[in-house]
Amino acid sequence: VSWRALKVQFRSHEIERRYRAIAHGDVRDQRFESVLVPDRGDGLRGTQQARKRVPEGAGKRAITHVRRVKALKGATLVECQLETGRTHQIRIHLAEAGHPLLGEKQYLRDFKATLIPSPRLALHAAVLGLNHPRTRRPMRWENPIPDDFQTIIDGLEP
Repeated sequence: VSWRALKVQFRSHEIERRYRAIAHGDVRDQRFESVLVPDRGDGLRGTQQARKRVPEGAGKRAITHVRRVKALKGATLVECQLETGRTHQIRIHLAEAGHPLLGEKQYLRDFKATLIPSPRLALHAAVLGLNHPRTRRPMRWENPIPDDFQTIIDGLEP
């Protein structure tokens, strides 16, 4: 019963999921909506490219809301709110917009600028909110930015 109730919340986009990320470049507030496919034509998960036909229904709708939090040297601290939860959704949306995350190793094929070094992928799960599957009472967890993530931010302060 509990698992089914949670699945319904995920499907109806009732689950609150917010992430903090540090992305290359000057990222502005925006909404990404795309269909993510297992292979965009170059061996990577991402949005379908014109050069490859993907069978009908092979992709899944993905929506990410990005809000600029703070400008940094060569990068931007952003908050990403997911409407959907697809594999690597935030990484793909920002990379395909020309703003890969710091520490990104996979979604870089189209990025031509100099990479800012990072000891890890600059992505942090900050908030999870849902309704309790039995009582329906709202539940919310906030996860503070870890020290290593804050060290990256501090090193990029203007």
